[in-house]
Order: sequence, then structure tokens, then C-alpha cells
Amino acid sequence: IVAGFVTLIAPWVGLAVSFPAALLLAATMSSTDSASVFSILRSKKQGLNENLRPLLELESGSNDPMAYVLTIVLIGVLSGGAEAVSVPMSIVKFVIQMLLGGLMGYAIGRIGVWTINRINLSNYSLYPVLLLAFVFFTFSFTDLIGGNGYLAVYLAGLVLGNNQLTQKRSLTIFFDGFTWLVQIVMFLTLGLLVNLDELLQPDVLMLGCLVGAFMMFIARPITVFACMMPFRKFTTKARLYVSWVGLRGAVPIIFATYPLLAGTEGARLLFNVVFLVTILSLLVQGTTVSWMANLLGLGYAEKSPAFGVDVHEDIPSIFTEVLVNESMLQGGTTLKEINLPEHTLVMMVYRDGDYFVPQGNTALKVGDKLLVISDRGEELESTYKDMGVDEVLKL
Repeated sequence: IVAGFVTLIAPWVGLAVSFPAALLLAATMSSTDSASVFSILRSKKQGLNENLRPLLELESGSNDPMAYVLTIVLIGVLSGGAEAVSVPMSIVKFVIQMLLGGLMGYAIGRIGVWTINRINLSNYSLYPVLLLAFVFFTFSFTDLIGGNGYLAVYLAGLVLGNNQLTQKRSLTIFFDGFTWLVQIVMFLTLGLLVNLDELLQPDVLMLGCLVGAFMMFIARPITVFACMMPFRKFTTKARLYVSWVGLRGAVPIIFATYPLLAGTEGARLLFNVVFLVTILSLLVQGTTVSWMANLLGLGYAEKSPAFGVDVHEDIPSIFTEVLVNESMLQGGTTLKEINLPEHTLVMMVYRDGDYFVPQGNTALKVGDKLLVISDRGEELESTYKDMGVDEVLKL
């Protein structure tokens, strides 16, 4: 859809873009950046209804390898001509890349979980270094044997993130900061490739703005509604929201450097248009992600835990965070008057921004948050229900 629009509109603004070049332009921009969406939503402590978060994560993780394959194939078409690229071989290469990428991502992810949990490093600061080494190894080794490194890293991350890991909290904090650092460095580095004289040419500016607006308001909504047609449970509002949050991030700009390195004809124009579309997407869509979720009635306030607990996987006890309500205090307001199962302990109380260790005669108030540790998980859950406790977070 985007390639057809570019082919039609380019002559109108005074530029000549062939259909294969327009396809390459569209392929480089086809990757979305869910990390930007979740960063914005997380900063505003806002969740999404209708399971939209995992849907957007799946889209973003799966379209990076797809965009990579399309970009490489189309660069081959433009560099050597359509006859230089064998369609059957391209399909075979695509299948091999996806299969190897998927298999290696899952396998290395499982190896990573096993290694991190059993290596028992005395210096805890080395765990993030070890996991970072796994990231680079996953991409490099998968790419070396002909698989798709982007898909492999994505699946390895899913496997690691959905398993219990030693020092998982410190790993999460490290990679959160590392991600921001890499994104900042990436945008600064890519910005150095931009030639402002070329970028601010009227024809380039007009083409970039027209393509960006077309993608946001026409091409992506049409595509999203078509792709989500078999999934009846999603409401029209959910489909509209998915259409709106197709943010472009650093990946399209990185893919736009591939034609530059390959010396493809019109590569500078392609790079400048992709850069403009990315900036436009972040300015328009990025600033309205949270507002659009509230407008469509899909956003809700996320419950953020008051206690950050990092527990070793060998500890069988469970940690829960409980919000004290009136029902919980009907039998008495002091801690010793609350009927909790054996082998259960209230370790800490959070009240009005302060933390303190309670005693048996500590008077609780509605709105207090309790950090509870217990070896009787099922019994404790049943006790919460009997006491009428609504808000329980497992930590």
C-alpha cells in the first residue's frame, strides 16, 4: 500500500521513484517499536485492556526479522536487477532464516536460563555481563549459520524473561538502563548520518511528511483491520488503538543505512524520507499513546507494587503485597487480631510514603500495604478471600 502511494505521489513532488525503490522504502519502514509505546505507558503507570500489550509485543518482535529479510531481498533486486534475485531461492532462504532463528533463539534461551541459575558467581555484578554476552552470542552465532539473528534474540529474550532467574531484579534494572543508553547512542550516531541540506529540501520534506501521514492515517489502519479480521474478540476500539500505536523507532533508520552501504541508487533519498517519517511518527503518535488509550477507553491505572522483592528461586516461600480494607479489620485493628495461617509473617507495612516493621500490637489502617511472606500459599490465598481482601499482588 505504501509503495503504491510513493510511486504515485513522488512525481507530483518532483522526484522519480521506481516501484522497486518504493517497495524498499516501505520495507525499511515496516518495523514498529513497541519499546517506545511501553516506555510511555510505564512512565504514566497505565495498562491496556483486551490483552493489547502482548499483542503489540508480538507484532514488534516479529516484524523486525520480516523487515530485515524484505530489505535485504529488495536491495538485491535494485543492485543487480530483478533477474539477479531468484524468487524460489529467496523463499527458501526466508524459511531457513526463520526456522534457524526460531530454533537457535529457543535453544540458546534455555541454555542461558540453565547457565545463569547454576553458575553461582560470587560477584553479582557479573550476571548482567554474562546475560549481555548471551545476547551478542545469540545474534552472532545464529547469523553465522544462516539464521535470522533478530528473531533469535527476540525469542531468547522471551524464554529468559518468562523463567525464574538468579538476580532477575538486578538484571531487569541493568537492562532497562542499558536499553535507554543504547537508544540514545543509536539516535545520536544515526543523526550524524543526516545531511540537513538534503533533509530540508522542499521536495524531500513534502514526500516525507506525505508518506508519514499516509502511513499513520490510511496504510496502517487498513493493514491492521485486514490482519485482525479473523480475531473476532477484539473490539473496534482495540483495532483502532493498534492502528494508532504503530510507532517507528530506530530500527527503520538502521535498515535505511543498508542501501547506503550497498550503494543502491536513491539510497540518500530513502534514508532522508525514513528519518523524517520516524521523527513524525514519534512526535505525533508517540505523544498521544496514553491520550489515545484513555480516549478509546482501553487504558487503566496500573497497580505498582510498594515493595520491590528479589527472591532466589530456591526459596519456596511466596511474597504477597496486600492492601488493607475495612473488611480485613472487622475482627480487630491490630496485627495480632488478624487471622493469618501458620508459617505466615507480615514483614513490613507501607503507610503514607513510610515503611516500618510491625509488631503484634501495631494498629493497622485502611489503605496500608502489607508485605507478607508465607510457606502456605494456597491456605493464604483462601484466607484472603475469607477476609474480603480484593487487592493482592504476588511479588
